[in-house]
Amino acid sequence: MLKTYLAVMFGGALGTALRFWLSGVLAARYSETFPIGTLVVNITGCFVIGFFNTLTGSEGSFFASSLTRQVVMIGVLGGYTTFSSFSLQTLNLLHGGEWLRAGMNVLLSVVLCLVGVWLGHVLASLINQR
Repeated sequence: MLKTYLAVMFGGALGTALRFWLSGVLAARYSETFPIGTLVVNITGCFVIGFFNTLTGSEGSFFASSLTRQVVMIGVLGGYTTFSSFSLQTLNLLHGGEWLRAGMNVLLSVVLCLVGVWLGHVLASLINQR
C-alpha cells in the first residue's frame, strides 16, 4: 500500500510541475488578464483522462495495471488539472467586476473540458477498434 501512495504522490508532483510550467509559459505569452493557462491545462487534462481511461480500460487496446491507472489519473492528472485555481480565478474576476470574462471562463472551461474528455474517449475508442 505504501508503494501505491508513493507512486501516486510522485505522479501528483509530476502533474503539478507540468501545470506550473505550462501555465507560466502561457501567462508570459498571452498575459494574465484572462486565465488562459488554467483553461488550457484543464482542457488538455480532460482530453488526456478521457483518452487514457478509454485506451487502458477493460475494453481498451492497451493493458495498464491498476497502479499505472491510479498514478496517471489520480496522481499526474490530479496534480495537473486545476479546478480550484479555475474557481478562484473566476471569483477574482467577479470581484473585479469582470462579469463577462468570468462568464466566458466558466462557459469555455465547462464546454471545452467536456469536449476534451469526449475527444480523448473517441480517439482511444478508434485505436481500440484496430
